[in-house]
Amino acid sequence: MPEMKYILVTGGVISGVGKGVIASSFGTILKSCGIDVTSIKIDPYINIDAGTFSPYEHGEVYVLDDGGEVDLDLGNYERFLDITLHRDNNITTGKIYQQVIERERRGDYLGKTVQVIPHITDAVQEWVDRVAHIPVTADKTPQVCIVELGGTIGDIEGMSFVEAFRQFQFRVKRENFCCAHVSLVPMPKSTGEPKTKPTQSSVRELRGLGLSPDLILCRSEKPINHNVKEKISNFCHVAPEQVICIHDLSSVYHVPILMEAQGVVQYLNERLQLNIAMPRPGGFMKKWRNLAKRVENLRKEVNISLVGKYTQLEDSYASVTKALQHACIAAGCKLNLTYIEAVNLEKQSKINDPVGYHKAWQDLCKSEGVIVPGGFGQRGMEGKIEACNWCRETEKPMLGICLGLQASVIEFARNVLGLSGANSTEVDPNCEDKLVIDMPEHHPGNLGGTMRLGKRKTYLEPSIVATLYKKDTIEERHRHRYEVNPEYIEKLEAAGLRFVGKDETKTRMEVAIVEGHPYYVAVQFHPEYLSRPLSPSPPFLGLILASTGKLKNYLSKGCRFSPRSQSDVSSDEGDFDDEISFGNLHLSNNKNGNTLTEVNGIH
Repeated sequence: MPEMKYILVTGGVISGVGKGVIASSFGTILKSCGIDVTSIKIDPYINIDAGTFSPYEHGEVYVLDDGGEVDLDLGNYERFLDITLHRDNNITTGKIYQQVIERERRGDYLGKTVQVIPHITDAVQEWVDRVAHIPVTADKTPQVCIVELGGTIGDIEGMSFVEAFRQFQFRVKRENFCCAHVSLVPMPKSTGEPKTKPTQSSVRELRGLGLSPDLILCRSEKPINHNVKEKISNFCHVAPEQVICIHDLSSVYHVPILMEAQGVVQYLNERLQLNIAMPRPGGFMKKWRNLAKRVENLRKEVNISLVGKYTQLEDSYASVTKALQHACIAAGCKLNLTYIEAVNLEKQSKINDPVGYHKAWQDLCKSEGVIVPGGFGQRGMEGKIEACNWCRETEKPMLGICLGLQASVIEFARNVLGLSGANSTEVDPNCEDKLVIDMPEHHPGNLGGTMRLGKRKTYLEPSIVATLYKKDTIEERHRHRYEVNPEYIEKLEAAGLRFVGKDETKTRMEVAIVEGHPYYVAVQFHPEYLSRPLSPSPPFLGLILASTGKLKNYLSKGCRFSPRSQSDVSSDEGDFDDEISFGNLHLSNNKNGNTLTEVNGIH
């Protein structure tokens, strides 16, 4: 059995520099070479997992098949690499310390003093080694594991992990371990030139901790010229080909292409002895190139409004945004997404903040489709109910997710059934009509009795949703504590709110539609978690098609696109001769390989 190869991705200067996308891009490139890849994300915070975070802390909480609540970067890995990760693919300081303390209580350390070195660092190494070998695609053991260390080098909470990898590089041998350091190269407006000192300092600090970067990936706002690359090479003790420059691009799908054009495959092939056949064929990464080109060529816009509670931080809805983008790529249109704070749609806001109130309603009225995503707590609930009411009455396409389903059910009960006291027990435990309730008897004990998490089956009845999915049994990921009260189902259905998706017990409502509406779909699960760039989530695709007026045509053709409705670069057949521009950089791709050429003296 071949030895496992590891790529450690660290970050310097600032957090949020793009380590997640770069780590995913390494995986994408290697997967295109026929190598099976897995990923691990290390978060140095003391929380056991991301489940208790406010979305304003680290963005959305991403949910895995096994119910693991993890960092949103694992969503990036799953989408880019089309793999299925597990809760153990997310390591936190809390998990490591919990494991070590449990061992100490059992007496596993035989009376020794338990310390950061060696006990914590050994636990990290053992965890990485164990999880790296777990299959993430169809029982194939991965060949390369990409490990992303969250935060920045020098953070006190990340020190034990850096030390663990300093030891790990010797444990697995040099040819099986590679360190890639992502750093920011700022360009102050006052000077107008890129500054390399932060990167030099960051690399020096990493070296001082015992890790020497094999690749330095420089993130910048604009393309960096060759002189700056040479300077980083000289001061950071690496060859020029080990300095990879990644400036801000129009879409993340361009990142793997730009990295590959700068020789990443050749370098990793030699450094990690991957035995990849070189040079790569002309059609290398063809699907990915077509995707990037297609995104670039989208022209016709579709205006979608997202009515949410955490709209001040866009990462709070990262997977929802990505799922909308995937649907737009398939439908051949460009996403124009407007975030609307749900509170601003409420009648009370007309008094408290009249400008915000009228702006929110103006944005909602301009939209061609509306999405009402999940959330927790009572703030903004009435605003979401207002949005559902407006979409239902004006026949505007709408997709409700999790709390969005609950809001749509409450709205329907109030305005169609005339139950003015209808509400959720999450918002008002003593409400007159409990349309949405906590169902603790259904909560399995191993999830702490607080949440229904992970992948569950939903059985669909014949409807627009079953047609879009092209099957009558689906598996989607869940994350919720409250659900629709079964006692009201008969009344709701008689009035025109059909529940066309239920769990195996038929007591839990999973999918609701309004009869006679062009597209009013609400789901209890989170379809965004399983959306992929080349395989969009059906409910999201339905929303985008309905918003652009293409849904009837799509359904009449048996859920197939006519070639004209898609971009002209979707073909995966034939030879691929193409050119892509990245600002001042020009990438030519043909049968002889890739060339990144200089334009206006920039390399």
